[in-house]
Amino acid sequence: MAGGLEPHLAALRQELGGPAVFSVLVALIVVAITFLLWRFVQGRKSSRKAVLLLGLCDAGKTLLFARLLSGRYRDTQTSITDSSAVYRLSQDKSTNVTLIDLPGHESLRLQFLERFKAAARAIVFVVDSVAFQREVKDVAEFLYQVLVDSTVLRNAPALLIACNKQDVTMAKSAKLIQQQLEKELNTLRVTRSAAPTSLDGSATGGPAQLGKKGKDFDFSQLPMKVEFVECSARGSKGEEGEADLEALQKWLVKVA
Repeated sequence: MAGGLEPHLAALRQELGGPAVFSVLVALIVVAITFLLWRFVQGRKSSRKAVLLLGLCDAGKTLLFARLLSGRYRDTQTSITDSSAVYRLSQDKSTNVTLIDLPGHESLRLQFLERFKAAARAIVFVVDSVAFQREVKDVAEFLYQVLVDSTVLRNAPALLIACNKQDVTMAKSAKLIQQQLEKELNTLRVTRSAAPTSLDGSATGGPAQLGKKGKDFDFSQLPMKVEFVECSARGSKGEEGEADLEALQKWLVKVA
């Protein structure tokens, strides 16, 4: 095929006045194509304005959602549907994202994730730092399901693990939570990759491989940027005080 194109390329070089002009033209075409691809990718990203709040039941997602929007404390109960609102960044009122609080109940969370995942610019995965030690397997299981989702992998939204309830003395640190999650996700990856295959030889599980094959899992292996912060939606002074969400708010400014 290259041989068939050579006469045409040679004729084009001659018409353009020599190889130098031809090379410049080719370079300009490459730059134009690269620019168009960049605009396409940026356009897709800018069309995704949602920040999803995910996590298990009682992790504190709904109170965190309310605190971000109004700054006030409110009593909450387990959500059975989504809640959404426009969140305007304090540093730039013209910039905003749509916060969407999704139910954390096991029977609902994947159903709602399926509905909103394509619109996600970023994901805040809220962890109960106090109950983490006894819930670590359930937390890792849900996070694994999020991380191997094909849409999430393709769009690679920024991911924040918000280690909530840091106002409680027994709360685990963000560093320990990260280490434990990496360990549990690595175990899940091994067990899922060893899942039985169907009669035609294909894997029955279907999800993508998590992290790099042959290496112990860590969050740096993912296509999206992952960060951990410590926060408290309740705040150290309870209902009367302010929430400790400064690190989360700074992260929202960064990803907006």
